[in-house]
Amino acid sequence: MAVTLKASQEGLNLVDQARRSKGWRATASIWCDNAGTSVATLKRFRQGKAIQQDAFMGICQAVGVNWEEIIDDTPAPPTQTGIDFFAYDDVWVGRENLVAQLQEKIKGSCRVLTLLGITGIGKTALAECLAVELKEDWLQRNWHNFLQENFDDEAQSPDFGSVAARWLEKWGEPLTPDDRKDTQRLLYRLVRHLRENRLLVLMDSLEKILQGNEEEGWSDFADDWWVKFFQSFLSAESCQSRIIITSQDLPKQIEEAATRYQNFWYCQPLTGLEEEERLQLFHKTGLEVDTDSSNKPYLERIGTAYEGHPLALRVIAGEIGSRPFYGNVVAYWNKHGSEIEEVEKAIEEVETKGITASADDQWNLDRYTRDLRRKVRSRLQITFNRLEEEVKSAYLLLCGSSVYRCPVPEDFWLSHLEDWDYDEDEQLVALEALRDRHLVEEVVEKDKLQLRQHNLIRSVSLEKLKQLDEEDG
Repeated sequence: MAVTLKASQEGLNLVDQARRSKGWRATASIWCDNAGTSVATLKRFRQGKAIQQDAFMGICQAVGVNWEEIIDDTPAPPTQTGIDFFAYDDVWVGRENLVAQLQEKIKGSCRVLTLLGITGIGKTALAECLAVELKEDWLQRNWHNFLQENFDDEAQSPDFGSVAARWLEKWGEPLTPDDRKDTQRLLYRLVRHLRENRLLVLMDSLEKILQGNEEEGWSDFADDWWVKFFQSFLSAESCQSRIIITSQDLPKQIEEAATRYQNFWYCQPLTGLEEEERLQLFHKTGLEVDTDSSNKPYLERIGTAYEGHPLALRVIAGEIGSRPFYGNVVAYWNKHGSEIEEVEKAIEEVETKGITASADDQWNLDRYTRDLRRKVRSRLQITFNRLEEEVKSAYLLLCGSSVYRCPVPEDFWLSHLEDWDYDEDEQLVALEALRDRHLVEEVVEKDKLQLRQHNLIRSVSLEKLKQLDEEDG
């Protein structure tokens, strides 16, 4: 783990005096440049927050101050959580009402809470935020009552027997070699332990252990013992524990099992951040978003183009805050704003010219910078690759319908599969697969249900459509 340091108040005063003697502003780009750090990190330093040691040293040395004399040596207070989370951190913003509502669900009768949405939409961060909010009462201030299973971790076996054994051992239950071989016994002991103890379990990236086919259905568990587990967990006469699931795909077998126990299961789809929340996110990363700031209109336009997608906005905020922009939003816009304008132009043409479809739109929201390619596009590619491999008809439907710039009737989408000789039933199966994976959004316009793609999804599916056209010659 990287060493972090924070400055004492006396040390901050010394640094500020040295900075003033150089005639530098508090967040001057020359200071960031000489220190080799970002505006956001510099702001954290000036707020007395811990930053990485190399950045701490660079900031002090840039103004000619001995960094060792600036360090705050007072013992650090206990951390807010006492646990390392995958996604939740101090840049978390928004969703206050939703967090409150979901807390009440968990404190009430809901045993299984499922958070659904496209990759990067904030499912894991929300689940971890809920764990923090539930620490005082539900977890009884004891993080030993919280367990997080990340199915993205390929080093861990995801079959039910292996996971059940891991959980039971973490909770102090001894297991014999015979216990490990007897999956039915593991199931009984795990459900009993969850029933008798107040625990909070986060099952992250559940889609990794789902599979499917046209005959048996999409988004089913690869291991049938998981189905038996959730059936037993939901049907138990009483249960003290709660499970939070995050998934890109709707786990159909849990949904089916829960039809008999509707009070014990709740599904919450996630969308992007609202406009004010987007600005809060940019502000928390160190960018200026005041009403009179020249940054604000550009950041608002970026947030709108990405429909508040938290991961993408955090990546962009990080790029703006680091070399070579160092917080200069206008400079970032001058470099990359044309990508946002391309999206705005297409949407405007729908409203002003009635041009509702175009396969020639050049949308690159997932890939116009290296960080976007590395942190956003790579995750979307996994989603698309899995869709193509598991449900080819749904993949073709998503690509074909990417021509639409705005919500359109369902029939418009389905008509694209006729070009690939899929009959009506097969078309509906493909659309259902997209719904289960939250790759299609349903909206009501003029009292009619219509379908659309998230702007990030459309950026990728347009590219895939061009590739399909090239393959067809």
